[in-house]
Amino acid sequence: MLSILRRAPLTGVLLAAIVLVFVLETLAGGSTNQAVLLQLGANRWPLDGAWWRLLASMFLHIGVVHLVVNAWALYQLCGLFEVWLGSARLAVVYFVSGLTGSFASLVFTLEGTQRVSAGASGAIFGVLGALVTFLALRRDRLRPQARSLLFQLLFWAGLNVVLGFSAPGIDNGAHLGGFAAGLVLGAVVAPRRRERPPEPAGLHRPEGHGAAGHGLEERGAGDR
Repeated sequence: MLSILRRAPLTGVLLAAIVLVFVLETLAGGSTNQAVLLQLGANRWPLDGAWWRLLASMFLHIGVVHLVVNAWALYQLCGLFEVWLGSARLAVVYFVSGLTGSFASLVFTLEGTQRVSAGASGAIFGVLGALVTFLALRRDRLRPQARSLLFQLLFWAGLNVVLGFSAPGIDNGAHLGGFAAGLVLGAVVAPRRRERPPEPAGLHRPEGHGAAGHGLEERGAGDR
């Protein structure tokens, strides 16, 4: 893990950020407390001009399981992306996808409800989508390990879509919005000329971000 983070510093910063914000949530009254979530920037309808919530909600998590699942997925996917394509491209994909996911959640999930939504998986789904497009466009040149990774990514993307429509309380708006943004961004990013993208054999397969990863809970607080 440390060897990957040394080559992927932005991934390390993002991991540290979501952990530190989770500690702040806990100290402020609890990560499942809806009042605390709203105070710290959870996404809600209507925004009433508080557009900063689209960004702030990307760093909030609801419960320890939610944090752990998203942190593991962030490490796996963002670490791989950053090693291949660099920190600047990861920043663009991560934040554009995350903001797109937050906006999609607002429009397609939260509109007309009293629920709130929070979590990093809109951004993580964007990185997943960018990797899928990046690899798919180069599928004729992929080695067996990278080809296997592409199929794993497609499997996890499909699985999470199915879970999103079959399990209660999942914010599919954020998932699909972030993923769609990532698919588009993956078509325009390119590997750094001075490096050949390494094989992914040293990484575990990416974990899913399903019911615990990005959704809405029955009590009104949603995690994504």
